[in-house]
Amino acid sequence: MFAVVTPDTIHLPPGAVVRLPGSWQDYQALNKQLGDRSSPRIKYRDGEILLMAPLPEHGRKVSVIADVVKVLLDHLGREYEAFTPITMEMPQKSGIEPDYCFYIENWQAIAGKNRINWGIDPSPDLVVEIDITSYTDVNDYLPYRVPEVWLFRKNQLVIYRLQGDGYTVESSSRYFPNIDVSEVVTECLKIAYDRNTSAAIRELRRKLASES
Repeated sequence: MFAVVTPDTIHLPPGAVVRLPGSWQDYQALNKQLGDRSSPRIKYRDGEILLMAPLPEHGRKVSVIADVVKVLLDHLGREYEAFTPITMEMPQKSGIEPDYCFYIENWQAIAGKNRINWGIDPSPDLVVEIDITSYTDVNDYLPYRVPEVWLFRKNQLVIYRLQGDGYTVESSSRYFPNIDVSEVVTECLKIAYDRNTSAAIRELRRKLASES
């Protein structure tokens, strides 16, 4: 099955990634054409448009990791807001759709809002991305100054933290400094695949409670 991208039709087989030269106006036109469709995903950066049709495992992994974040935040008694799907845009510069994003320190700034103005409102505190098809680049989040990005690639969670004008790889999360989130994510994904997601989350809650 072939990828088809025309003014009338956009179709990508699962796992396909298409890179096209294009302007911001081209990106907006494709976005309008896609409407409320969740696939393919689309992003814009510096004269290039990228489209990606996620594989089924993509959605499963991001769901598990997002659930892990929620459980950890609840365990610490932290307030938060979470969004998926969401489109982050800076006209003429960038357009991107993170797999999942969390407002933790800035949750009050966007609480109750139906739309987020990226030129005024703060960016998410934490973005979660699953990269199975080499579609994701952590530097796509630099224009938005996202403080922390979790990128799950090749069965490993990598934590990127914003330092000055770039991202550095860190061994711990600024939001969970005393928790080995890479190990937690790996364990939960294993249980989710061996059994199911609910079993993974129940086991995580049990483990956190026993360590309290």
